[in-house]
Amino acid sequence: MSELITYLRLGFHHVASFGALDHVLFLCALAAVYRPRDWRAGLWVVTAFTVGHSLTLALVVSGTVQLPEAWIEFLIPVTIVVTCLANLAEHRATDAAPDRRRALAAVIFGLVHGAGFAGYLRAMFLESIAVPLVGFNLGIEAGQVLVLTIICTLLALADGVLGLWAQGGTATGYTRRIVMVSGLAGVVATGMALTRLPH
Repeated sequence: MSELITYLRLGFHHVASFGALDHVLFLCALAAVYRPRDWRAGLWVVTAFTVGHSLTLALVVSGTVQLPEAWIEFLIPVTIVVTCLANLAEHRATDAAPDRRRALAAVIFGLVHGAGFAGYLRAMFLESIAVPLVGFNLGIEAGQVLVLTIICTLLALADGVLGLWAQGGTATGYTRRIVMVSGLAGVVATGMALTRLPH
């Protein structure tokens, strides 16, 4: 049990820390188009992302699949840039929730992020992988829940503040929020991708 808790903590801190900027940026980009009333659509996307990264994490850590670490580290910020561009291209000031096709993209991007988690975890293994894998994955999920809760709370507050500032109500605030969050996250992720470009 102590080993499980140890790896659970490692997984949690791997996501809920300043060192996990790329993953936090991706969660920001993913959540940028959702409002509290869109929680069902958001849940589909978060679940799809979880399935994707859990699958790759298990495959890579178990040695079933081997992926080039340099390319994975480069592709992680690329997934952020693509998500931000999709946000900017698709956002509309309507009552409709974001399209569920985003869930498919979340699965694919989750596969990439899972490979990144796996590289970190494999370096810590001694012999058995089952307990560390389960504990680390549970820790990642707990960290994601915390980070997403904070992000969604801040985004909802931003809608109100930006709406008042623009004197256009929460719909206008929501539209401005998507542009601001996606634009900022996209610029930061582009810089990260350029510094990680494999030689």
